[in-house]
Amino acid sequence: MTTFIILPGIGGSGDAHWQTLWENEDRRMRRFRPTNWDRPELTDWISALERSVAAAPTPPVLVAHSIACLLVAYWQQASVLPVAGALLVAVPDPQAEAFPSEAKGFANSPTAALRFPSVIVASADDPYGTLAYAQARARQWQSRLVEIGARGHINGESGLGRWPEGLNLLMAFAAECVPVAGLQA
Repeated sequence: MTTFIILPGIGGSGDAHWQTLWENEDRRMRRFRPTNWDRPELTDWISALERSVAAAPTPPVLVAHSIACLLVAYWQQASVLPVAGALLVAVPDPQAEAFPSEAKGFANSPTAALRFPSVIVASADDPYGTLAYAQARARQWQSRLVEIGARGHINGESGLGRWPEGLNLLMAFAAECVPVAGLQA
């Protein structure tokens, strides 16, 4: 059975966020647990992700939002643990005016290709990262890019609710990443 690790950004994705709604509906989705959601420290978040991936029964699919997308880029260079792939939603630009000062430790994220398949999902009007920035990251990280139109930061405030289109994208991506033999969907 595929395991999904939910990686929220600052604040931990509240009750109206699609990550929380997905996690509440599907027992295969497990949230990683850093020490502090509001004052993220890169080393702590890397350690929390390492623990979550190590605890997964099979190589998981990472489901990251906002600064957790940058976390994935850092973590994958520091770890040798296998993951099936990563869905990276609303990658923020650390140079953007709106980038939160409390996330400054994530600012100089790696630009090298990710070592596993990945998809970046981007909105045309994300205040934390332009579409051009998402396109550049997709090239650097060798990620497939999915543009979903004007959806803000693709979070709870975007009014997406359960975001069924995103869930369908995740499940299709997971099916591409996870070998069929011996695994159940």
